[in-house]
Amino acid sequence: MEIKKVEATIEAILFTMGEAVDVERIAAAIGHDVETTSNIIRNMMDQYDSEERGIQIIELDGAFQMCTKPDMYESIVKITHIPKKHVLTDVLLETLSIIAYKQPITKLEIEAIRGVKSDHAVNKLVEYNLVCEVGRMDAPGRPIIFGTTEEFLRSFGIQSLQDLPVINPEKVEDFKLEAEEEVQLKLDI
Repeated sequence: MEIKKVEATIEAILFTMGEAVDVERIAAAIGHDVETTSNIIRNMMDQYDSEERGIQIIELDGAFQMCTKPDMYESIVKITHIPKKHVLTDVLLETLSIIAYKQPITKLEIEAIRGVKSDHAVNKLVEYNLVCEVGRMDAPGRPIIFGTTEEFLRSFGIQSLQDLPVINPEKVEDFKLEAEEEVQLKLDI
């Protein structure tokens, strides 16, 4: 296929799917290898960025998705109902960061880290499609194991979990000391 036809096919696939599509699936559909397909898509991404277009292609952990450029939001809101914004409270952000950094993780493990029940927070994160069930642990009661979703990556503007900020080891030691002091205070009471 000529390059314009290949780009049109990729564009149609991404538009129709409406979600991230693995590069392997796209490569199979257009009859090219994964590396060539990735190069074509990245070239398309550059074209969309250089032109005044309302859409873009983003990469999410080895998959590609077509979506609206963020600066188009105000115009879109004028023609649609204002979408319900999910409010991430401190509790939800704390729970989400535990899941993001420790996944796969069970609710019991989350509660052990947080020190409080986390049912509501985890359920809200599932409702917001930031977290999902990724399996069940092979243990008594077969507890659910949670992990983050593609929507999490999209919402926080990162391509993969490797793009999460690295926690400073000195801060980790400070947190451990604070936790140990807090536990000791509770034991002394």
